[in-house]
Amino acid sequence: MIELRPVADESDLHAWVEVTNAVVPNEPTTAERIGPTDEPDRLLLLAELDGRLAGCGIAKPSSLNGLAYLAARVLPDQRGRGVGSRLASALADHARSLGLQRANVHVYADEPHSIAFAEHLGLVEVDYQLEQVRMVGEEAAPRPIEGIELVALGARRLELLRLAWPVALAGYQDMPLPGEITVTLDEWLREEATRPDGSFVAYEHGELIGYAGLIEHTDGPATAEHGLTVVRRDRRGRGIAHLMKRAQLHWASRNGVTRIVTWTQKGNEAMQAVNRSLGYSDASKVITYQGPLKS
Repeated sequence: MIELRPVADESDLHAWVEVTNAVVPNEPTTAERIGPTDEPDRLLLLAELDGRLAGCGIAKPSSLNGLAYLAARVLPDQRGRGVGSRLASALADHARSLGLQRANVHVYADEPHSIAFAEHLGLVEVDYQLEQVRMVGEEAAPRPIEGIELVALGARRLELLRLAWPVALAGYQDMPLPGEITVTLDEWLREEATRPDGSFVAYEHGELIGYAGLIEHTDGPATAEHGLTVVRRDRRGRGIAHLMKRAQLHWASRNGVTRIVTWTQKGNEAMQAVNRSLGYSDASKVITYQGPLKS
C-alpha cells in the first residue's frame, strides 16, 4: 500500500532530506536549508510503501513565470511499484490548486529511467543545465584590467547586494531560459553571496558594472558554488567576468576552499567557455522538461 503525507514536523523534514540526498547525491541539501524558507505555496510530501519510507516530492511555483516546479523522488530499491506515479499525481493536483497548468521538471541526463518517466508524463525537453567543476590549487592573483576595481562584499554584503541588484536583474533577463524568470529582491538578498568574502563587485569610474557571487555548498566549507556572474550590458566582452572569477579562485585558494562548482544553461555557451578557459571541467548535465500537468 502506498501512503502519502505532507511534511508536518522536524522529523518529517529530516526524512524528506534523507530521501532527497539519497536520490540526488550530486546536489545535497539540509533540513536547515529547506525548512526556514518562506514559501507558503510549497508542498513537501513523503511517500511510504507498505509502511516503509520510499520517496518524497516537492511542488511549488517555479521561478519561471506560470510554471510549477515539480520533483518526485523514489529510492532506487522502491522503484517500479507506482510510488513515483502517485507522487507525481499528488504534486500536480497541488500545482493546479495554485492555478498552475504547466510543469517544469529537471532530470539528470545519465538517468534513463527518469527521462522515461518525464516523457511518460507527456513532458518534452526544452533546456539543459551544465555543471562544471574546478579543483582549487595555488591560484595567482588576477591581472588587473585598467580602470576596473574589484571590491569583496565582506561585511558590506547586504549594502553591495542592493547596489548590484539592477545589474543582476538585467543579467537574469538576458539568461537564455525556456520562459520568463522572476527573482525577487528578498530571494536575491537571502540566497546570493553567502560566502561574502569570496564574492565581488566590479567598479569602473565609481559605477558598479559587475558582480560575481560565491555561495555556500552543503558538502561543507571546502566546497563553494558560483552564484550569479554578471557584467553590465555595455561593459561586456572586456574580460571582466574572467577577472572576477580569477579573483574568486585566488580567494578560495587562501581560505580553505578546495573545490568550486558552477551551473550554466543551454544558450550560455560563452560562460561555459570562460569557465573552461579557467580550468573548469564539464560534469553533470541536467535536462529541463516542460509540459501540461496531467490530470
